[in-house]
Amino acid sequence: MAVAVQVYTESGTKRAFAGAVEWPGWCRGGRREDDALASLLEYAPRYAGVVAGSVPGFKAPRSVSDLVVVEHLRGDATTDFGAPSVAPAADGRPIDARELKRLVAILGASWAAFDRSVDAAMGKELRKGPRGGGRELDGIVDHVIGAEGSYVAKLAAPRPKTEGRDPREAADEERGAVREALSRAVTHGLPEKGPRGGSIWLPRYFVRRAAWHVLDHAWEIEDRAGD
Repeated sequence: MAVAVQVYTESGTKRAFAGAVEWPGWCRGGRREDDALASLLEYAPRYAGVVAGSVPGFKAPRSVSDLVVVEHLRGDATTDFGAPSVAPAADGRPIDARELKRLVAILGASWAAFDRSVDAAMGKELRKGPRGGGRELDGIVDHVIGAEGSYVAKLAAPRPKTEGRDPREAADEERGAVREALSRAVTHGLPEKGPRGGSIWLPRYFVRRAAWHVLDHAWEIEDRAGD
């Protein structure tokens, strides 16, 4: 039986992304919108493996025709650089306690998938890109922890101090800060501007962007470490 999935697209001049409205982290890119939608479908089984056992209800579609585009967004320079950058309208919906628990569970499942990919790649040499590019494993771990720590400011929370810490301890510190900041943002609301006048992200969009980033690198590690 076909499974219809609501998705949105974000298109810049050089890159496009497609993401599932209700499933943060399941978001893929391509040169054009059609490419992004095809990639989103291709990664559905991998995303199913991420949320299995943690977040019920995910059913992978079988065809691109099962992906129902409900919103087309205009991308920006960040989109063309290679990262989703614009929140869909659905991210402005209120979040109750049950939905907050679900969103945190999706983030937790994404973190767990990243940790598994790192553990499985230990001692392996990651394949380089066609031009010799690509971070080493330790570099990817540091990048993911650092980026997500910086995201916390988008919820008007202080960045956790993880510099010089063991990577596992740093990850635990950063993830705890994320959970606390999300809970506070949903419960007490957010100001118009973050620390030092920085921009603020909607809580749903925060989860969407953070889960995408974690899974993007988890799958990168899996692909580059595979035989």
